[in-house]
This record gives sequence, structure tokens and C-alpha cells, in this order.
Amino acid sequence: MHRKKKIIILSHCILNQNSVVHPLARAKGAYTAIIEKILQEEIGIIQLPCPELLHLGENRPPMTKKEYDTPEFRRLCKTLLQNTMMQIQEYQRNGYEILGILGINESPTCSLLEERGVLMEEFESALSNAKIKLPLLGVPADYLEGEAHENFFTTLYAFLGN
Repeated sequence: MHRKKKIIILSHCILNQNSVVHPLARAKGAYTAIIEKILQEEIGIIQLPCPELLHLGENRPPMTKKEYDTPEFRRLCKTLLQNTMMQIQEYQRNGYEILGILGINESPTCSLLEERGVLMEEFESALSNAKIKLPLLGVPADYLEGEAHENFFTTLYAFLGN
């Protein structure tokens, strides 16, 4: 079977809003419009783990990056990223193009803004150690499924290679 050999890496909650802190979920299940675009382009997906969910559970309170930025949480992030790194390296060894990382702006773990989230800091460190450089794009903090976000989708289309 023909493979396009293109993959994008997504923050966990882009595919599963059930993992988001209760008052902050912005979709019923997934960011459908984003996922539909990725699928239309026949791009494979690597879903990052959600360290917040695994660290404090589904009923955790909203917390800041500073509150998550502990040695224990960083160790969890590093451990969770090991499988992701093995997947990336295996795909690259076999000629796949990793298009980049789609994170969540202003997330304490998955932000790709100037102040990175804890998971993304650890991910960038692991990528750097493996000499892998990937483009980054963050879903805006005001993104709400079902609303028009023309600027973001224009940027996403370019990010996906359109």
C-alpha cells in the first residue's frame, strides 16, 4: 500500500479534549476541524502523552507552569517522551518526513510560545540531543472548536505543506 510518509506530532488534547482540565476544554472530544485537515492531507499522527493527566488525574485543578515545574513532573515528562523519540527516530530512519509539532499555546505543559510548557521544554531537549530540529506551531489559547479561526487555519495549512 502506498504511504505518503508524512507525520505530524500533536499535543495529546488536540485528539482528546477529555484530558484537559475541566473548565478549559474547548471541544467536546477532539479539535475536529484541525484533525479533519490533517486527515484530508493524508498525514499520519503521533499523539504526545498527557503528563498532567497521568501526574494528577482527570479531576486535577488548573495549575500554572510554575506549579508543574517540579523535578518529579520533569522526570515524568522525560520518561513519557522516550517512546515518542523512538518513534520519531524510526520513522526518520525509514525516510518519513516529520512535519513538526502542534502544541497548545499558554498550556503549562504544551505551550510552544516563548515560554515553553514543561513537556515541550523536555521534548525540545530530547530532540536537540538527538540532533533533530522540527518546526513548531501552537493552537491559539482562544481557539474554540466550531468558531472561525481563519488566521490560525491559514498558518496550519502552510505548516502542513499547502
